[in-house]
Amino acid sequence: MSTGKINVQTENIFPIIKKFLYSDNEIFLRELVSNAVDATQKLKALASMGEAKGDLGDTKIEVEVDKKAKTIVIKDKGIGMTKEEIEKYITQIAFSGAEEFVNKYKDKVDKNVVIGHFGLGFYSAFMVAKKVEIFSLSYKDGAKAVRWECDGSPEYTIEEISNRTQRGTNIVLHIADDCEEYLESFKIEELLTKYCKFLPVEIKFGTRKTTPPSGETEGAEVDNIINNPNPAWTKKPADLTDEDYKNFYRELYHMQFDEPLFHIHLNVDYPFNLTGILYFPRLSNKLEMPKDRIQLYSNQVFVTDNVENIVPDFLTLLRGVIDSPDIPLNVSRSYLQADGNVKKISAHITKKVADKLEELFKKEREDFEKKWDDIKIFVQYGIISDEKFNEKAMKFALLKNTDNKFFTFEEFENHVKATQTDKDKKLVYLYATNKEEQHAYIDAAKNRGYEVLLMDTMLDPHYINHLESKLKDVSFVRVDADTVDNLIKKDDNTISKLSEEQQKQLQPVIENVINKEQFTVKFENLSEKDAPMIITRPEFMRRMKDMQAMGGNAGFYGSMPDMYNLIVNTNHPLISKILAETNSDKQSNLAKQTADLALLSQGLLKGESLTSFIKRSVEMI
Repeated sequence: MSTGKINVQTENIFPIIKKFLYSDNEIFLRELVSNAVDATQKLKALASMGEAKGDLGDTKIEVEVDKKAKTIVIKDKGIGMTKEEIEKYITQIAFSGAEEFVNKYKDKVDKNVVIGHFGLGFYSAFMVAKKVEIFSLSYKDGAKAVRWECDGSPEYTIEEISNRTQRGTNIVLHIADDCEEYLESFKIEELLTKYCKFLPVEIKFGTRKTTPPSGETEGAEVDNIINNPNPAWTKKPADLTDEDYKNFYRELYHMQFDEPLFHIHLNVDYPFNLTGILYFPRLSNKLEMPKDRIQLYSNQVFVTDNVENIVPDFLTLLRGVIDSPDIPLNVSRSYLQADGNVKKISAHITKKVADKLEELFKKEREDFEKKWDDIKIFVQYGIISDEKFNEKAMKFALLKNTDNKFFTFEEFENHVKATQTDKDKKLVYLYATNKEEQHAYIDAAKNRGYEVLLMDTMLDPHYINHLESKLKDVSFVRVDADTVDNLIKKDDNTISKLSEEQQKQLQPVIENVINKEQFTVKFENLSEKDAPMIITRPEFMRRMKDMQAMGGNAGFYGSMPDMYNLIVNTNHPLISKILAETNSDKQSNLAKQTADLALLSQGLLKGESLTSFIKRSVEMI
């Protein structure tokens, strides 16, 4: 037996590892099992080149917990290590054996077969263990088994042993008193499922009973394999059916009934390596982060599902898997966000998603339109938040009118420019946010030959502001923002039946029957067929209130009460009748009834005012 000192530059490396190397000590299991996978993958690679002789046999990795002995053991039947290799790769921290292996055989083996390039993964064991032992036997002919031990100080012992005949390595963790939660089997199985669910070598954790054949009372015991070594994203799209993709979605999220709308299979090998499958879930009109998110992997090793600020925000609405060996196996999110490869990968995924949506739109437009309500908030969010996505998405982003007809932006412009261009040559897009509540305004606009878009998601106020900043000579006006003739100003000079003097005479009569702090009376020269009084809400003021409701900084305007215009149609016969009435009480009642009808049409007549209106209506009838 010999002793030595681990070759580090500071005596305090272990406290640093324990506190700062990883953000969560549970990561130790991922690192050690990944090392075991590497050892197994290396052996398979050497065997394929004829450098490892004989039958490889069972290459499962085993994880065992002994609560009584307070140990966790990770066993592999991989390449193993000699005494010299342990002293080289274990006792010299940050010297990555995986890195050297890849460099040595770079022309003979796929570099992505091997997971580790970091060199510190083994030492994550000391985050939970007070002592670690290694028992290893190299695959090499004539190799002798070795035992290594370290108690978390720079001192270690290493010796050759004679009682090990199994090729591979056992890592024995003697769990520290403050980490005994990891001696619970359910906890280890939970971590294996989280971090190792798709590692490319089978991982056994205990045994389970099979379903017994007919006539037997108990099934046989079989190895409990907790991972799927060949997940869908590692296969070629041509080898997968739609049902395969749906089954993998269920495997990821355990959802039996929430089927995704469609998927995107990512497969890139230049200028970086990237595979994965992204799913479009059905999104509600509420902009909320889904509970089940995109999972980030590096060579099938789980890294994180907290991908905000790693991929563009709008992509976090999707589900699925992104896997790249170019993503560092480091759980520091700030490190990931600053990593150059991560940024390139993020940009590429954005492009692939946009390309897929455009392809679906061009090839299957009818189906794309059917799915639009489920994906529009995703597309809108992408257009608002990502400039490159915005450039591509304007080709397939849809506008839907109140009759459920769909247009691209180019199609809609060509459709309405002849009728909805105002006197200043600006194209006016009329829109409604609620077909039922704004029915009267929609109907009036359609009677003029105007198209009214339906924009009813919580993101639409931001979306509209964004579009106005991007589209040339276009403005959006909600259909109830003004009278139909004022929504799109033309050079139309309708003559009023009431003179200015008559309007001044009538104004105080109307103002006396409304809340002057909330309503501003305006006289308009409308058609006789239009309503006698109409409630409108100025577009600018409404937008400020919408921004306030969504948590935006509307400043002074956001704190103001709701303000409306009461438009009086000077050409309606009822308005002339109110003016001509000589009995002041009857005149007031008639004005009040007409104003209340306008309020009622917009759902603004409530409580005591509504009760009084009903009583007055009965009396007048």
